[in-house]
Amino acid sequence: MKNPEENKLDNPVWNSLSEYHKEYAIDYGDTKFYNPDYCPFGGFIEVDSTQNATEQYSLLTENFFVVGEKPEIPNSLKIAKELVCLQMIIEEKIQLPIDLEIVKLTENHNEALLNLVNLVQPGYFKNKTSLLGDYFGIFKDNQLVAITGERMQMDAFTEVSAIITHPDHTGKGYAKQLITHVVNKIFDQNKIPFLHVVETNIGAIKLYEKLGFVTRRKISFWNITK
Repeated sequence: MKNPEENKLDNPVWNSLSEYHKEYAIDYGDTKFYNPDYCPFGGFIEVDSTQNATEQYSLLTENFFVVGEKPEIPNSLKIAKELVCLQMIIEEKIQLPIDLEIVKLTENHNEALLNLVNLVQPGYFKNKTSLLGDYFGIFKDNQLVAITGERMQMDAFTEVSAIITHPDHTGKGYAKQLITHVVNKIFDQNKIPFLHVVETNIGAIKLYEKLGFVTRRKISFWNITK
């Protein structure tokens, strides 16, 4: 049965910063951004507000994203690229046995976490991103080799994010185990998991579909730079 609040996912940054994550919001009226130390994302409800908001926010960070409809930006900025993502959602727990040790990451793991993310997906993860939710990892020989965690959060929805495996350790099912753990934990909190994946990442999309995620819609991440 479709959740009556599911339309909030059409504007995930705005609704996260209006609800569960409001303490992280930099509020420019009808446009809101995450504090850039945590996540370089913004969202809006009135496109007229985005020109001033993006200009102000660019003083805090030179490279950021507006998620959703195309924003208006001042001449001092440019849209470097439009990342078209699938927004996927899952309706029930994943029935998959977890047979690996999954470790909840703490502040002590932050350097290893940042190193792994920036090796595989540079540019999205900031020094305090891991404070937006819980992050979990798999270790081999004391090295962090795979992670998955939580990023944007509304009152009823939590985004599964940073699904990353070290290139030397892919193909071993680590992502599957970590996604299962995080998704089922979110359901235990009476919330619904969702995620974003670039539409060209066919391998990842197939994995998510196999685990039970379905595509809800396409959504654009507009990368804005100076």
